[in-house]
Amino acid sequence: MPETWTSRKRVEAALDHREPDRVPYDLGGTVLTGIHEKAYRRLRRYLGLPDVPIEIEDEHQQLARVHDDVKQRLQVDVYGLNPGGARGFVKPKWTENGYHKMRDEWGIEWWMPEEGGFYYDMRVHPLANITEVSELTNVRFPDPLDAGRFEGMAERAHELMNARQVAYVLGRNAPGIFEIAMWMRGFDHFYADMLGNPALAEALMDKVCEIKMHYWERALETVGENVMIVSEADDLCGQFGPLVSPDLYRAMIKPRHTRLFSFIKQKARTHVRIFYHCCGAVASLIPDLIESGIDILNPVQVGAAGMDTRELKRLYGKDLTFYGGGVDTQRVLPYGTVAEVRDEVRRRIEDLAPGGGFIFNTVHNIQADVPPENIMAMWETLQEYGVYR
Repeated sequence: MPETWTSRKRVEAALDHREPDRVPYDLGGTVLTGIHEKAYRRLRRYLGLPDVPIEIEDEHQQLARVHDDVKQRLQVDVYGLNPGGARGFVKPKWTENGYHKMRDEWGIEWWMPEEGGFYYDMRVHPLANITEVSELTNVRFPDPLDAGRFEGMAERAHELMNARQVAYVLGRNAPGIFEIAMWMRGFDHFYADMLGNPALAEALMDKVCEIKMHYWERALETVGENVMIVSEADDLCGQFGPLVSPDLYRAMIKPRHTRLFSFIKQKARTHVRIFYHCCGAVASLIPDLIESGIDILNPVQVGAAGMDTRELKRLYGKDLTFYGGGVDTQRVLPYGTVAEVRDEVRRRIEDLAPGGGFIFNTVHNIQADVPPENIMAMWETLQEYGVYR
C-alpha cells in the first residue's frame, strides 16, 4: 500500500478490485456523473464559496463545469476530459414559440422551454423520412477527426495524471451507437426498423460505430499512456427492463459494442477500462455486457427493477467496478430527508464497497431541484462510512 494515497492511486486500486484508504468520489468527471447548474449554484452558496461565472459542461443537460475549489473542498478524485467542439461546425441556436432551440452536429433538434426549462429535449429527428440504406450516402455525418475535438487534450491528460495525480475519464465524441441511431431516425421508426427493416437499422448503427472508432483511434493516440478510463454509453433499458428483447439486443447491438470496445482496447497504448453507462434495469444484460468488454458499469440504478446492490456485487463484483449507485436520484436525493439520504448512502456503501471495485457517485446527474443539504448529507456520510479499515 502506498504511504500517501493520491486520487490517481486511490482510483487505480478500486479499478484493480483492491481496497484503497477510502472509496473514491466523483463529481463532474463525466456528463453522466455531474450536477445541474441550478443545483451547483446553490451548493456553492451553501459551502460559502464565491459567486463566479459558471460554464456549462453539457448544454443538453445544463450541467455545470465543477470548479477546482469545489473539487478540492469535497475531495473529488475523478476529473473529466471531454473532447472540444468541432471547428467545422457552428451549432444553430434560436428562440421561437416559447422555446430555446438548437440543432446538434448530427442534425437532431433540441428544445427547452424559455420559462421553467431545466434541460433540452429531442423534438426533431433528421432521418425520420428515409426508408433505404442507399439514402444514408446523402447524409452529412459529423467529422470525428475535426481538430477542435483534440485541441489541448494531450496537455490536459498529462496535467491531470502526472502533475495533479488525479484520475480522469476520457469522454466520448457522441452518445451510444444504439442511441444516436435511434435519435437520428426517431424512436418509433428505429424500433420498427429493427424488426421490419433491419438492413437500414444495422447500416445506421455501423456508420455510427465507424465514426466512433475513428474518434477513439485519434483520441487514444493523442493522450498516449496518460489514460485510465474511457467513457462509452447506450441506454438499453427502462425502469422495468430492456427496451428491446434480449435476443434482439444480442443479434443487433451487442456485436457492435463488442467490436467498438475491442477496437478501443487494441488502440490504447496502456491498459484502459471501458466505463459503460446504461440507465435502468440492466441486471439481465450484465453478463452480455461483460462479454462485450466493459469493465465499469455506470450507474447502478438502485430504484429500477432487479438492481439490488448486494446481489449485483455478489454476482459481478469480481468482473466489474460499480461506478455510481451511491444514492438514489429519483426520490431519495431530491425529495428525501437528510436522515433518509444518510441511511441510503450507508446501505449502498455497505453493499458495494467491500473488496474495492466501487467508485462513489449518485445514480445519475444531480438534478436542478436537489437541495444542498442533501448533497452534503450524502458527502458527509461517504466520509464517515466510506473509509476502509
